[in-house]
Amino acid sequence: MNVEIIAVGDELLIGQVTDTNSGWIARQLNLMGWELTEVTVVRDRKDEIKKAVLDAFTRVPVVLMTGGLGPTKDDITKKTLCELYGCSLHRDEKVQEMNEERFARKGFTMNELTRDQALVPDACTVIYNPVGTAPVMWFDRDDKVLVSMPGVPSEMQYAVSHEVLPRLRSRFNDHSSVRHATCLVKGYTESGLAIVLADFENELPPYIHLAYLPKPGVIRLRLTATGLDDAEVSSGLEIQFEKLTALLGSHVFCREDVSLAGALGNILRERNLTIATAESCTGGNIAHELTLVPGCSAYYRGSIVSYANDVKTSLLGVSSETIEQNGVVSLPVVEEMVRGVRHALHTDCAIATSGIAGPDGATPGKPVGTVAVAVACGENVVSKMVMAGTQRERNIERFTHSALLQMIDLLTP
Repeated sequence: MNVEIIAVGDELLIGQVTDTNSGWIARQLNLMGWELTEVTVVRDRKDEIKKAVLDAFTRVPVVLMTGGLGPTKDDITKKTLCELYGCSLHRDEKVQEMNEERFARKGFTMNELTRDQALVPDACTVIYNPVGTAPVMWFDRDDKVLVSMPGVPSEMQYAVSHEVLPRLRSRFNDHSSVRHATCLVKGYTESGLAIVLADFENELPPYIHLAYLPKPGVIRLRLTATGLDDAEVSSGLEIQFEKLTALLGSHVFCREDVSLAGALGNILRERNLTIATAESCTGGNIAHELTLVPGCSAYYRGSIVSYANDVKTSLLGVSSETIEQNGVVSLPVVEEMVRGVRHALHTDCAIATSGIAGPDGATPGKPVGTVAVAVACGENVVSKMVMAGTQRERNIERFTHSALLQMIDLLTP
């Protein structure tokens, strides 16, 4: 089944807000074996919204629309859909009641604009929204389904997961099965790994496909199996996944689809180890990634963000002489940082970073994008210099990625 998305909002086209909704929906569609074929982003303009819907329905039977359902005048999606489907707005009493109860619980007073969130097109089936004020609207005409949802990510995600996708599968009588198995691989380039796996890929059953999702130093391999018999799909996928991981051996450091921080967390939990970070140029971003993982309190103890040199010396015990002799972005400095934070926070493992995120701060021999990373497990300390690019935000992400991967390398030689 092919699906298109229409994302509505001026804020998306002027760069004020990034459309993360479409990517999230695409992943959910993929999990159920449906294909997102196109994403259209339009302004809050009646004629542009109408044209986008009509054009999409010439290509696909299902259109998912996000945005434009707020209470302010610039949110015109409801009225536009009324014109498109030749209907009027009416007040839905249940939506009204739900919104009044929500406002009463929070101690807020509902104004007229918010009260009008209960106005819905006559031609739609209303899907109630327990996590927001704007209901989801389902239009079904001539075997074409349009679902209009709030643009707020949490509200859209709830609607898609709990209502929209189950209703779509039932509406189009889709009983297909789609299963995925993912592993994380290190120690290969993408092309090198493809050569190693060439025979494996050629021998895969026709209903199973292999995808390569590379990042620097890591390749995510995903096997996808599709079919009508769920038992057959699951069994075949498990057999091929075991073949794949056995073929790659120790290069596979995680057998599930998680972030690098999640993979590291699994290793730490399995080995009953604790970790802390000492961060300069990454400014706590490594700690942020670690704490995004549910259950991280089992192994993560804390961090010291030592951006200034005097913080490095006073809290981490880095020698002033080491900084003077080697520069703050150096292997000796991060080695002292990693030892200092491990002892200060009483952990088994630690990560330390010191670098030049940019756009300024370069010194002779150390351009923007240079970072020193040290990792430790017990008294075993490994450090190395890494080069990234010139963009500050991207460098911080690359530094974080490199540090997490270096820690994984130390724990999974």
